[in-house]
Amino acid sequence: MENNSRNPNNEEKEKEEQVVNPWEVSAGKEGSKIDYDKLIDQFGCQRLDQTLIDRVQRLTSRPPHVFLRRGVFFAHRDFSEILDAYERGEKFYLYTGRGPSSEALHLGHLVPFMFTKYLQDVFKVPLVIQLTDDEKCMWKNLSVEESQRLARENAKDIIACGFDVTKTFIFSDFDYVGGAFYKNMVKVAKCVTYNKVVGIFGFTGEDHIGKISFPPVQAVPSFPSSFPHLFSGKDNLRCLIPCAIDQDPYFRMTRDVAPRLGYHKPALIESLFFPALQGETGKMSASDATSAIYVTDSGKNIKTKINKYAFSGGQDSVENHRKYGANLEVDIPVKYLGFFLEDDEELEHIKREYGAGRMLTGEVKKRLTEVLTEIVERHRTARAAVTDEMVDAFMAVRPLPTMFN
Repeated sequence: MENNSRNPNNEEKEKEEQVVNPWEVSAGKEGSKIDYDKLIDQFGCQRLDQTLIDRVQRLTSRPPHVFLRRGVFFAHRDFSEILDAYERGEKFYLYTGRGPSSEALHLGHLVPFMFTKYLQDVFKVPLVIQLTDDEKCMWKNLSVEESQRLARENAKDIIACGFDVTKTFIFSDFDYVGGAFYKNMVKVAKCVTYNKVVGIFGFTGEDHIGKISFPPVQAVPSFPSSFPHLFSGKDNLRCLIPCAIDQDPYFRMTRDVAPRLGYHKPALIESLFFPALQGETGKMSASDATSAIYVTDSGKNIKTKINKYAFSGGQDSVENHRKYGANLEVDIPVKYLGFFLEDDEELEHIKREYGAGRMLTGEVKKRLTEVLTEIVERHRTARAAVTDEMVDAFMAVRPLPTMFN
């Protein structure tokens, strides 16, 4: 008879191991942080090195984005092939997305969109943005109608990042899936066995079949033929996907299938997680308001959250801090400044002074509050200008005749 009892030692070991997939990010053992080198080995992607960053600067004649310079986007799959193709004069398109599970975005959600806008601007290429309202309906137990409403609300935040409507198509799965897109979904589904999808995503017998059938939906925007109104007759077009590294499992599956269907493997450029205010054990979460800075937060809220919740690497007394300095490895305000403080010299100055104990935690938190308040207020102003008609314009199924100009 089969023994279904679990070994408590195995359970303890599972708790200690880091978990990174599209639905859960945890460093595992209490107090530890995400091991990105281990993730690169586990997922089989490559580290983004300085030679690639220098090459981007040379090909675009623009300074690399702060997220490239600081290693926020740190891993890739075939990014060098995208640059090879671009250098030969070949075009490509960008694909990224958002699972609309909350009314407002937090700063972690903005990271891939800020970077994608930079890529669109410097390479002058079209972009498709998928709103997976169907996924969130299935995973978050939201109604179909609520998922669709959140998708439109989130679209306003995405548009507020400054994307070019003549080069950008935003679509929600509930509205767009069908036709050529659905044909590609079926082709992908036929290539992936149940065992394979369980191995990649860790589904169990308790998961409903909607979850098991979802991965092809996120896979096929990587194929140009899924968008006949944009890329008709351009089946050889390459695709570059900027995303956080927890989305990698979807595209490992996609890259395995793509050559069998006659498409290029999509290339990826992948980011670190934007850490929670409480520390680097996981990513900023929309389900925990105290872990996140939202684009709807007031300046007063931002100040309160940073002062109250942002984990500090400073010492327990001013005397000890002056003597020993701050531990920059665990200090969240310094991590956040690494994402959002544009000035490299100022960042290095803060690190040097704070690490030596000459600058206090309160001073660093004050500077971070200024930086984040400016970003959030700028975003809020831009979002307030986004009308329902603008959302309709971005989401209209239409050709983009000047998308490569």
